[in-house]
Amino acid sequence: MKLFFDTSVLVAAMVANHPKHDLALPWLQRAQGKAPFYLAAHTLAELYAVLTTLPIKPRLSPETAKLLIEQNILALGQPVSSDVAEYLAVVLRMADLGIVGGAVYDGLIVEAARKVGANRLLTFNIRDFSRVWPEGKEIITDPGSTRPG
Repeated sequence: MKLFFDTSVLVAAMVANHPKHDLALPWLQRAQGKAPFYLAAHTLAELYAVLTTLPIKPRLSPETAKLLIEQNILALGQPVSSDVAEYLAVVLRMADLGIVGGAVYDGLIVEAARKVGANRLLTFNIRDFSRVWPEGKEIITDPGSTRPG
């Protein structure tokens, strides 16, 4: 099974006092037990940005964010990058679907998931991903689930 992670699940899994930590952690643990798991390459930058600006006390330092990413993601996760043609295809697809704004970034994650033939896309933003991937495979968040949300 090929698991593909959205930033929302990775952040929740790595931050113990995140409200959705208990839902996300089992997915990351399951994935770490079966190498590899996948994420969009730009998710690495998004992870760092989110981890270093989370409204928690104490705030995570850049060094802590780096360690979390190295220990939890880079050890077994496989970042999937897109080329210029794939970026353009996503933009054109979002326009054809009538989708505007930041949802294009979810479209890039879907493109990367498609590229590796992911069986499951794990996210806490099911509504957004369902819009950009209406024919999508399994878009889920509950570790016991095999169906969307």
